[in-house]
Amino acid sequence: MPLPPLSLYIHVPWCIRKCPYCDFNSHAAGSELPEQAYVQALLADLQQDLPWVQARPIHSIFFGGGTPSLFSAKAYQQLFEGLQRVLTLSDDCEITLEANPGTFESNKFAAYRALGINRLSMGIQSFQPQHLKRLGRVHDGDEARRAIEIAQQAGFDNFNVDLMHGLPEQTLEQAQADLDIALSFAPPHLSWYQLTIEPNTEFYKRPPRLPEDDALWDIQEMGFARLAKAGFEHYEISAFAQHGKAARHNLNYWQFGDYLGIGAGAHGKITLASGEIIRSQKTRLPRDYLNPDKAFLSAEQRIERDDAGLECLMNALRLRQGISAQDFTDRTGLSLDAVAQPLKLAQQKGLLEVNERIYATERGQQYLNELLALFLTD
Repeated sequence: MPLPPLSLYIHVPWCIRKCPYCDFNSHAAGSELPEQAYVQALLADLQQDLPWVQARPIHSIFFGGGTPSLFSAKAYQQLFEGLQRVLTLSDDCEITLEANPGTFESNKFAAYRALGINRLSMGIQSFQPQHLKRLGRVHDGDEARRAIEIAQQAGFDNFNVDLMHGLPEQTLEQAQADLDIALSFAPPHLSWYQLTIEPNTEFYKRPPRLPEDDALWDIQEMGFARLAKAGFEHYEISAFAQHGKAARHNLNYWQFGDYLGIGAGAHGKITLASGEIIRSQKTRLPRDYLNPDKAFLSAEQRIERDDAGLECLMNALRLRQGISAQDFTDRTGLSLDAVAQPLKLAQQKGLLEVNERIYATERGQQYLNELLALFLTD
């Protein structure tokens, strides 16, 4: 079977401070970041993963965290020079950097853009001071607005604004105000998702008071209508984009493409020429990742052939357009017969359509967890 497109994920694990809702691999930064050591570790990590590239170009790069915008432009220049020595980037490679408003400086972001970083994902979350404080964010509403302005002035015409809704004691009017402020900047892409309480977070230990279910439903319906009116395509559960501005890196995840993962705690998924699919995870703690006596790779798991079809659909059904039957076969090496039972059951429940594409119905999108559970219990 043909090899899937290949992306590269690079994890930068440090933040100014850990947010109480965050369950990502992030750690409060000390007084001085080990930029040089970390860049060298990333390149050494990549060197070990090169056999998995299999002569493919890199179609997208995503710097996630943590807060990648804590690193200097000089650090990224050194990293890019190392990447380009061993990888081929496609001519239209999408290169995204996650950035938090508390780290925005005009000169630094202009330098990022000059290096070839062509997309930002900005962790705004809210523009309202009471909600930002409750979420543990280090910026205020004015800094959030200023961050978007700096990004635009630096030449970023492709960027994402990250917003949360369903915040502690948030009203419908407050949620709409956040959306309206974000939309006033005409973002090409907007991630708008409900706050969930995850294990191993401060909010899990001390849960805040969240809006009632009816209020959450009203907020969601308002948001969907507001974003549709503004011309956004709702192409994934919590992702909205203007025409042609869907996040290509994330689309590759959801369409069961391949990705290398380097950096502390990074995950990867690789298809070999034999058709075997492997998932990898790197050493999680920064101090261990930087320790030359410890291996970068902490876990490697083979995806069984029978599981590949289920994993593919678990990802692809997050997309409104789902996945084509041909792409399903190309990504998994399986025919649809391999997942016939859950497909049939989902169709009988009115949650799924299967023709040339496999995609959730309107009801399936509304009850996506129920739909996905059918594939977990096969």
